[in-house]
Amino acid sequence: MPLTKEQIQGIENTIKDSLRKKFQTYDPETKNMPFHYRLLGRDRMALFSFIQSLNTTFGTSIFEPVAETLASLNFEFAQKQYVVGDTISEQAQSEIQHIMNELTMGGNPNKAEEIERIRKVCNQGTMNKLKTVKVDLFAQSADGTVHLFDLKTAKPNISDFKDFKRMLLEWIAIFLAKNHDAQVNSYIAIPYNPYEPKPYERWTLKGMLDLDNELKVADELWNFLGGDDSYLELLNCFERAGIELRPEIDAYFSKFTYNNRIEGENARKSKVAGKSQLKL
Repeated sequence: MPLTKEQIQGIENTIKDSLRKKFQTYDPETKNMPFHYRLLGRDRMALFSFIQSLNTTFGTSIFEPVAETLASLNFEFAQKQYVVGDTISEQAQSEIQHIMNELTMGGNPNKAEEIERIRKVCNQGTMNKLKTVKVDLFAQSADGTVHLFDLKTAKPNISDFKDFKRMLLEWIAIFLAKNHDAQVNSYIAIPYNPYEPKPYERWTLKGMLDLDNELKVADELWNFLGGDDSYLELLNCFERAGIELRPEIDAYFSKFTYNNRIEGENARKSKVAGKSQLKL
């Protein structure tokens, strides 16, 4: 079912509010780059620095609230930064280690089987206390099925996927410890495909993740959260939000353009003063 005008407006408002909040809280890590400023200008460096910061935090500052808003339209309940729990059974940890060993030795991942193996031992042995475990997005459908998402950058390090797999299994164990009979799954979520129009390089992840049941990339992710065609509509929402915010963005960076002019005038004055002293 396509999104309604009200739903689309809600998503666009989430995008705009998230970016405005980023402007309000943004603080450049490096405040003085004299060579870069003189070569490129403060305004360009400020924009470059902001984009770098935005890329680093895009998941938490943009994608998470947008995913929460979109999922809330299609699921019974959705919440970002959801607390899954803080306990895991000793036997579940042991079973997860067995699964990891099997995969490392060349076994084929099968998420459904892995979940049932964990379910059998999720309350057995000592219940170990953990730091509070949060997932980037929690979504529960009308039939009670729970989906746990970890939002990653578009190009996560391949070497980290072994750790990602363990994390996904631990989330299952932690959730089942308090909800033994629940239908639950956990996913690595990648918001867009940086290789488009080529397909995402899934082969690099084969052998550790159950690609059909643990990985959602670009349109797979957004259409799953919001329904058919949500990905394309979401791209349109970002474009419209960007057009509307352009005057605010230009105004924000105009102060750096002003600083460029002041520094340029000061530099010219210093140069003139230096020439005058030489003549004397």
